[in-house]
Amino acid sequence: MSETQEARLKRMAMRSWRRGMKEMDLILGPYADAHLAKMDEDRLVIFDRLLEENDQDLLPWVLGQNVAPAYLTELIAEIGIYARGRLALQ
Repeated sequence: MSETQEARLKRMAMRSWRRGMKEMDLILGPYADAHLAKMDEDRLVIFDRLLEENDQDLLPWVLGQNVAPAYLTELIAEIGIYARGRLALQ
């Protein structure tokens, strides 16, 4: 059975907020809330693949401590900019 677009976005949003590592919850959750609904299909596919990655890999990529895989480079950079911007406002 195919997943509806609404169910897909809800699943991805929930997976963004419930990562297993609190730091990644606080990075990906707000990013997903702000951007998921506006993403085109190609970006949704990449974001869904990102959600399959381990937090222990994701956090150093977002923090710029390690290089992200090529297919995630642009999205990881965007997430990092968004997260830093949110922190600067607090």
